[in-house]
Amino acid sequence: MSDRAPPDEFTDVNDAVGEDWEADTTPYERIRHVVAHTYSPVSAAAVADDARTAPKTARKHLNTLADEGFVETTPGEQGGTLYRRSPESLVVEQAADILEHVSTDELVTRIQEMREQLTEYRSEFGVDSPEELTVNQTNQALSETESPQEEIDPATIREWKTLRRNLAFANAALSIDNAEQFVDSDRRSTDDSVSA
Repeated sequence: MSDRAPPDEFTDVNDAVGEDWEADTTPYERIRHVVAHTYSPVSAAAVADDARTAPKTARKHLNTLADEGFVETTPGEQGGTLYRRSPESLVVEQAADILEHVSTDELVTRIQEMREQLTEYRSEFGVDSPEELTVNQTNQALSETESPQEEIDPATIREWKTLRRNLAFANAALSIDNAEQFVDSDRRSTDDSVSA
C-alpha cells in the first residue's frame, strides 16, 4: 500500500459532495443521518464534525432525538454525554421495512418456519441458545476427563444467532401490524359512533 495522498481532484470531489449535502439538508437531517449509523457511543463534537455543523447545534438536535427515542445517551469518562443510535429505533425501522415488503400472511408463515428451525437447533444440540452451545463447547474442550466431542461449525452458531435476530424483527413487525389494525378498527368504531 502506498503512502501517497489522493490527488487533489478527489479531495475536491469529496468537498463538493459535502458542500452539496450541507446545502440540501438541515443540520437536524444531517445529524439524524450520522447518528442513524452510529452504534458505539460518540461525543456531540464527533457527530457535529461528520454532520458538518457546530457541536452546540449537534448537542441540541441529539437531545431532541434522545427525547424521541432515536438516540441513547450515556455518560462519558470525562463527564460529557455520549450518543449512539438506540437499539429500539433500529428494531422499529427493521419492522417497518419488513411490513413494507411482506404481507401479513407471509410474515405469519415465515415466523412459524423460523420457530420450527429454532426448535430443530435446540433439539439437535440439546441446548436452548447458541451462547449456551458455545459455553458447553468451550467447557468440554477445557475438560480433559471427557472424550472429545465434534466441534460445532462457527457458521452454524452464526446462523442460529441470525435466525433468532430475524425472528425478533419479524415478531416486532407482526406486533406493529396488529397494533395498527387495532388502532384503525378502534378509530373506525369511534368515527361510526360520532356520526350516529
